[in-house]
Amino acid sequence: MIITGKYPNLRLRRSRQHKWSRRLVKENNLSANDLIQPIFLVEGKNKKIPVKSMPDVYRYSVDRLTQIVDKSLSNKIPMIALFPFTNPKLKNKLGTESLNQDNLVCKAIQLVKKKYKNSIGIMCDVALDPYTSHGHDGLINNNKILNDETVDILIEQSLLQAEMGCDVIAPSDMMDGRIGKIRKALDTNNFKDTQILSYAVKYASNFYGPFRDAVGSKKILKGDKKTYQMDYNNRLEAIREVALDIKEGADMVMIKPGMPYLDIIKDIKDNFKLPVLAYQVSGEYSIISNAIKNKLINEDSIIEVLTAFKRAGANAVVTYFANQIAKKLK
Repeated sequence: MIITGKYPNLRLRRSRQHKWSRRLVKENNLSANDLIQPIFLVEGKNKKIPVKSMPDVYRYSVDRLTQIVDKSLSNKIPMIALFPFTNPKLKNKLGTESLNQDNLVCKAIQLVKKKYKNSIGIMCDVALDPYTSHGHDGLINNNKILNDETVDILIEQSLLQAEMGCDVIAPSDMMDGRIGKIRKALDTNNFKDTQILSYAVKYASNFYGPFRDAVGSKKILKGDKKTYQMDYNNRLEAIREVALDIKEGADMVMIKPGMPYLDIIKDIKDNFKLPVLAYQVSGEYSIISNAIKNKLINEDSIIEVLTAFKRAGANAVVTYFANQIAKKLK
């Protein structure tokens, strides 16, 4: 029996029925151009040390750094991000190792620039937490994080990284006013072409644990970071933070973490027409990676998540899956 009745003139399933037609109407396309590969550095020679809390993620000694940079170049990834695991003996309350021109980050920058020239970009974190004995991003006095005194050190750290050849200075500390001060110092010292990627919207999140383990600050962190990182209950505050950093000279802004903050990515992109990056942080990575290893989800779920960042408005994503997914997207 044929049932007749009124049907819609427009059937949206028509464009879904063939692979070619789905490709034709696709609104967002993920590519290697959208990915940034983070790299953890460790002291020593010929070292590739697993990060226990992050499956398939390693710390590399500088002499083995080319191993992962070569892979990133082969996969057409445009930029790497460097993060150091500092020897605990070199840490102190002031984070002075951040200003050592022979520290891990400086050595890595010089090696990459000498070998690869400008074929791949280098992004460097500007913050004190990998270098302080208390695990915080700033200086402490009477259990209070000092803003202006911390900024003075961040300026020196930024200038040192720029001098070594860093392309993108990325302050992740969340101190007030640091973008303007760093921009002025860079310009005054003839680093006018060095870009600033501001971690303008960095929430005091529960998803950072594995990263802190990777850089060696998790066990030494005293208290929390809620007096300087943002309250995850707040949305409009993110717009104020970005507006201030744009005024101070930020070229790009970062939203961190990623998946739980897609609404924030969209808000920032809708309100400010500048490059917006997202960080798929270590906790997100570890959850997804472990679920894949336990066969609860498949590898395509990574692409689904990264596409969600693009759909929300992100220009690029810092992700520990970068090389894995860039290879797959080929």
